[in-house]
Amino acid sequence: MSLSGSTTRYGNLAQAFHWLTAVLVLAAFLVSAGGPPERVYSAARAPTLLLHESLGFAVFCLLVLRLLWRPFDRIPDAPAMPGWMELASKATHWALYALLFAVPATAMIGALFGGHPVTVYGLGAIGPFSGTWGAPLAEIHGTLGDVIMWLAGLHAAAAIFHHVFLRDRVLSQMVPGLPDPSASLGRQTQP
Repeated sequence: MSLSGSTTRYGNLAQAFHWLTAVLVLAAFLVSAGGPPERVYSAARAPTLLLHESLGFAVFCLLVLRLLWRPFDRIPDAPAMPGWMELASKATHWALYALLFAVPATAMIGALFGGHPVTVYGLGAIGPFSGTWGAPLAEIHGTLGDVIMWLAGLHAAAAIFHHVFLRDRVLSQMVPGLPDPSASLGRQTQP
């Protein structure tokens, strides 16, 4: 497997970006407490908040790296599928990219303009700034955090559906070492 992709598989770097993003998003979601600002920003929650903010910042930085790499990478050709399925796939991918930007952005801006500094491991604290729209952005952040988890779950379920029931290479093109199930059936892997 090479650094960049082929007509049937994503390259090592795209796969690493994908799976690292998935792990970081899941970890950030699991350590988030949510709730009113006095709970989120309490002294007792400070270590967890620091971890959550650092994970969110890492997701944001990883998104930037993914977007910088994308024009240089070879994206695999989509396996043959109905038009609605291909449209749903593209819409889901772009929605996930938008959420990977919006979730950390609303958190950082909401915290800063809600009177709370944003702290990242190794970088220290930024802010806070004065403003009145921090709380609404924090609420949006929480909602978008739930949405990204549901959409990522749907994304994973669709990939598993493709692998198990449609027996195409949608899942195998992103999972290192997973064989293409359509190859064992003698199907053509190119659309």
